[in-house]
Amino acid sequence: MKPFRVHTGRVVPLDRPNVDTDQIIPKQFLKRIERTGFGPALFYDWRYEADGRTPRPDFELNRPEYQGASILVAGANFGCGSSREHAPWALADYGLRALLAPSFADIFYNNCFQNGLLPVRLAPEVIGDLFDRITRAGSAGYTLTVDLERCEVRDAVDELLAHFELDPYRRESLLAGLDEIDRTLQQDEAITAYETRYEGGLLRRA
Repeated sequence: MKPFRVHTGRVVPLDRPNVDTDQIIPKQFLKRIERTGFGPALFYDWRYEADGRTPRPDFELNRPEYQGASILVAGANFGCGSSREHAPWALADYGLRALLAPSFADIFYNNCFQNGLLPVRLAPEVIGDLFDRITRAGSAGYTLTVDLERCEVRDAVDELLAHFELDPYRRESLLAGLDEIDRTLQQDEAITAYETRYEGGLLRRA
């Protein structure tokens, strides 16, 4: 998994609450078992016309000023609904690295860390301010820096500085680019030693 330390990128807004995983990646795309290839289907029902091919010009991901965005600013309770891990897969495959919102659904929040995405909780007034800044930037686009080392979000000229809190275990895992499997493999020597001592379903007595 790619480590996350400091990331600077263009921002795309999604100013609506309760965006669920069915909208992030609709059910018809869940047949794939790979983690890649979901980017084109991200927000499929909002992103395309009824033919499933023609981009809707008014949807945020299709607007010129948001092309190449790698940071998403969203409303409260982002990622609610079903627990499908395909949702963070689709967001990451599109090219997003950080998600900023007042709150996230718990399972979605946990899944993000296992897939190299950084979900950042910021106060509603800070998110509101970000939406305003994005609007004012207009066609020029808006850029932010998300700094996991310092646990802060700032804009390109430091006019905005917002700190966030993150569980130390999750922070260390993202900084090192480790998911739970990687964490387990770090204990390979201890696991091997345990299994060596294991015999007939019982541990040998020392």
